[in-house]
Amino acid sequence: MIHGFINVLKPPGMTSSDVVVTLRRLLPKGARVGHAGTLDPEAAGVLPIMVGKAARLFAYLVDKEKAYVAALRLGAVTDTRDAQGAVLDSSPARPTDAEIRAVLPRFVGTIWQTPPVYSALKRHGKPLYALARAGEDVQVEPRQVTINAITMERRLSEDEALLSVRCGKGTYIRSLCHDIGQELGCGGHMGFLLRTQSGIFTLENACALEALRSADELAARLLPMDAPIQHLTMVRVLPTAREACLNGNPLRANQLEGGLPQSQEPQRVYVGQDFAGIGRRRGDTLAFDAMLLERENK
Repeated sequence: MIHGFINVLKPPGMTSSDVVVTLRRLLPKGARVGHAGTLDPEAAGVLPIMVGKAARLFAYLVDKEKAYVAALRLGAVTDTRDAQGAVLDSSPARPTDAEIRAVLPRFVGTIWQTPPVYSALKRHGKPLYALARAGEDVQVEPRQVTINAITMERRLSEDEALLSVRCGKGTYIRSLCHDIGQELGCGGHMGFLLRTQSGIFTLENACALEALRSADELAARLLPMDAPIQHLTMVRVLPTAREACLNGNPLRANQLEGGLPQSQEPQRVYVGQDFAGIGRRRGDTLAFDAMLLERENK
């Protein structure tokens, strides 16, 4: 079994789950594969995939900042807030480049945003898009998101402007385009979306899905399990305590290089150069949240 992360370049027209299913078919039966952050079906770009034991590290990934390139399509509001939806309202008005650039700073910082009704957010175990398609009246509560930066790169046409966005977790670029259109007074929606970064995963180191045709090719592209969690403090275990780690036992100060960490935050745990998992201080021991060390084959 192989374990680690792979940065897939998701093509438009596939769901994130479709990518997971495609990769799972390359691996032995029962292999764990999951994605670390949904990307809309019509969007393209960076999709981090967790393979094997890496799935247990999902909660510790830093994906607070993501980067996107999006087309803001002016003059039409759609029910899905993207180009796939039905037009609800339209306007012949078109703002100037200066007018577009003038409103963008209003969306920078911590703002309130209402997610699209047609989204994968769940209510009572069902995704909102399924409830909406069934004709139910779905009310979505606004929530706070963080927009770090928005730049208008250029005007693609009278009807479209190309935006670059850096934002925090949970931001819907479709809603951002909708809200900018409302602020401009002409309405708007997202024409297309490309995610260029999710944490350490970038467009430059992404792998095209069609390049992965076997388990060996997938394994060759895997990043180590600890690659996306370098932001966590490191703790080293003495080689004599390897067996205690393998058993998932809490570790005492005399089993650790430098003793117990002062912080109770999650720590990267190593035995020698081998990544052993995630632990944190609990009282007078370092206890494992996730023990990922494997026994050596003899």
